[in-house]
Amino acid sequence: MSKLFVLDTNVLLHDPRAIFKFDEHEIVLPIYVIEEVDNFKKDMTELGRNARTISRLIDELRAQGGTLQEGVKLPSGGTLRVVAPAKDPEGNADQKILRVALDERNKNPDCTTILVSMDINLRLRADAFGLQAESYDAGRIGSEDLYTGLVQHTVTRDLVDQLGKKQPILAEHLGLELHANACVVLENEANPKHTALGRFDAQSGQIVPLRVPREGASGIKARNLEQSFALDMLLNDKVQIVTLVGRAGTGKTLIAVAAGLRKVISDGTYARLLVSRPIFPMGRDVGYLPGTLEEKLNPWMQPIFDNLEYIFKGSRLDTGRTYQELVASGTIQIEPLTYIRGRTLPQQFMIIDEAQNLTPHEVKTIITRCGSETKIVLTGDPDQIDNPYVDSQSNGLSVVAERFKGERIGGHITLTKGERSELAEVASQLL
Repeated sequence: MSKLFVLDTNVLLHDPRAIFKFDEHEIVLPIYVIEEVDNFKKDMTELGRNARTISRLIDELRAQGGTLQEGVKLPSGGTLRVVAPAKDPEGNADQKILRVALDERNKNPDCTTILVSMDINLRLRADAFGLQAESYDAGRIGSEDLYTGLVQHTVTRDLVDQLGKKQPILAEHLGLELHANACVVLENEANPKHTALGRFDAQSGQIVPLRVPREGASGIKARNLEQSFALDMLLNDKVQIVTLVGRAGTGKTLIAVAAGLRKVISDGTYARLLVSRPIFPMGRDVGYLPGTLEEKLNPWMQPIFDNLEYIFKGSRLDTGRTYQELVASGTIQIEPLTYIRGRTLPQQFMIIDEAQNLTPHEVKTIITRCGSETKIVLTGDPDQIDNPYVDSQSNGLSVVAERFKGERIGGHITLTKGERSELAEVASQLL
């Protein structure tokens, strides 16, 4: 049976090319979707750019022949129609979109009509009216498929000792199929507490021992095995993109900043440490806030300054200069993602904090800014999302972790143990 998909506005604002992803089926856009898209077209934000892209794509299809009222052909073999009811239904835009979807179902009894929306409440209302409703799944990562980056395997004592003595082990000898840079914990079959940690080197096919300095990075030492894996990948120049996922207090931002400082200041591998985070939503103009640009950014960037202050406190990092002096000289650069579009960033250690609030398209925009010899680190918690247009399965951080898991230049680890304080850890579990 053929299918007819009625798309909500948020689907197009999330993915401007969504109209090309429904195979040979028919797509219907209520005229109210076009009107809502029009409201965003002048915004200098990612939503505004998506709105302009949608309008341009639909106009190009119209120009190729046919009318939107009758339906225009899509490259996938399906058709796209824009429906404008003769009588404007009452209610807000969501209610009008739902009314159009119900009318389409009644007019086309021989096909399955499905309302596609990322709005949970609209899907609930559609279901209450007996209309099939689905979320937009393109690019979504199933919760059961979220990649943790960690593999535990039981082996003999000799193999544990071998890795513990810094001798690599061929993964094929263990019968393991591993993603590139997978974090491996080998457990002694006779004594599970006897373990050794390694990382899978896809090029050699070996599980290699971790190379984490005893002194840690910039005075910050790993407090658990997951942080050890994170530091190993952060300090390895061959791993060019690292994703660190974990709830608040697991130390993902702190160890990323500490590793970046070591690679920039102590090792001189990179020319600059660039730390950025979304001023939600991405692209929002900070000009509406009072003060200079630095004063405008302080409320948003304070978590980064807190980490820098902690690292530079006392003798943790002996540079002869304060982090404020390094910021003033440009060695450390802290800025919002608003201004990153269009830039080329070579030889930099980039940290994108709170990346769970970014869409896959926004993350693509950021990563493609990376120039020669640049390393990028994405940190965040997919369970703490402020962006209404993404969720734990469709946000840019989760998508990057999943898509790069087979690439030799990519590494990922999910941090689960809170290290901020006993109070913070207990609160995270109980509340």
